[in-house]
Amino acid sequence: GRQPCVEFRRRGKEMVDLIADYLENIEQRPVYPDVEPGYLRSLIPEEAPEEPETYEDVVKDIERVIMPGVTHWHSPYFYAYFPTANSFPAMLADMLSGAIGCIGFSWAASPACTELETVMMDWLGKMLKLPEDFIAGTHGQGGGVIQGTASEATLVALLAARSRAVRMILASDPQRPETDITSKLVAYSSDQAHCSVERAGMIAGVRMKKIPTEQSDKYAVQGETLRRMIQEDKAAGLIPFYFCATLGTTPSCAFDHITELGPICNAEKIWMHIDAAYAGSSFICPEFRPLLNGIEVRNQPQIHTHTHTHTLQLPVKLSVNILVFTPIIICHWQIPLGRRFRSLKMWFVFRMYGLKGLQDYIRKHVELAKEFESLVRADQRFEISADVVLGLVCFRLKGSNEVNETLLKRINNGRKIHLVPCQLSGQFVLRFAVCARTTESRHIREAWRLITQLAEEVMQELPN
Repeated sequence: GRQPCVEFRRRGKEMVDLIADYLENIEQRPVYPDVEPGYLRSLIPEEAPEEPETYEDVVKDIERVIMPGVTHWHSPYFYAYFPTANSFPAMLADMLSGAIGCIGFSWAASPACTELETVMMDWLGKMLKLPEDFIAGTHGQGGGVIQGTASEATLVALLAARSRAVRMILASDPQRPETDITSKLVAYSSDQAHCSVERAGMIAGVRMKKIPTEQSDKYAVQGETLRRMIQEDKAAGLIPFYFCATLGTTPSCAFDHITELGPICNAEKIWMHIDAAYAGSSFICPEFRPLLNGIEVRNQPQIHTHTHTHTLQLPVKLSVNILVFTPIIICHWQIPLGRRFRSLKMWFVFRMYGLKGLQDYIRKHVELAKEFESLVRADQRFEISADVVLGLVCFRLKGSNEVNETLLKRINNGRKIHLVPCQLSGQFVLRFAVCARTTESRHIREAWRLITQLAEEVMQELPN
């Protein structure tokens, strides 16, 4: 037993050095890979090796096989999509989680796995200043659970809402066939909502309607529009049961008006789920917490001891239906039975950053986005396409969609910085999202220098 541990100690330290070197020198690498689909298969054998290979052989292949095909999400020149979490405390916690290697599908399967997660979600809920009903505490009145992805969160809430709607209707009309109910159910989301919301509807087998938004409303769902759609659908014999509000949409970081929408959902007995997968973490800052106002508009807790689908509310995914549970069987709050010891990451990060450190981190990203916005506004050739609230700037060259498509293609083909587009009111718009932990003002200015230089070239090629 001792021998493997001796090698592991050595290799573990080497791997930490390799990771530290990678992250320290990440800006020297092209942020976007220059490979064709299928590049990797020809670089490695067709089958797994019969005999074991050495660790050295494997490590040599990281640079040869893997790195050429990596998009470097944690490079300070990565401005695409939205940020994904990455910090040294979290990496260390991941190592520990992998080592403990439990599958925490029940309390007994690893008590610490269930209990730490419950307390960490309470820590998060309190950092977000959520209403008391969302907190598990010692009385088990609310509580949260970590989902593997934001998409799963939306789906689990949708499935819970579906079973609640079916139960409520059967309670008043026990003879009604369940299939007749589910075929009439209708869920709603913004036309700006993430595509995973639409997918959740497909997987759950319910119809999902998109609520149109307008540029004049800053791409937010208006209470009046939702009310009108609900009335039309009820008149047509449908059963509205779920609304997914978004705080911080993927295209433009728009915020649905939940102070208006919550009371409508309550009056109509509709489950309102809030997707704040990007913007939600900023609500730990007092200056951004008002973006979550309206979360307190909710029904009183309802006890459903006979159901296995309880509410969930994960890092910044909130479901506004609080159900009581005792004891915690966390696997009833998610799609898979198995779960990793993920709360260790929250425990390490919350403790080693502290609330102040996390707030500083968020404020820095917002400041950098504001800096980029002011560079764009100072250039007459460009326009800002949506309000800059957090770390996302939507901008474009004044002119046709074609010009902007050409500009984006040039930017990404240069592989120095990486951006992705969105569509807003039929316009092709470039999204600039501050993503990496190590992004500084100099990276923002360098990115802008590159963008304006390429814009210059693109404009010169236009026919006069």
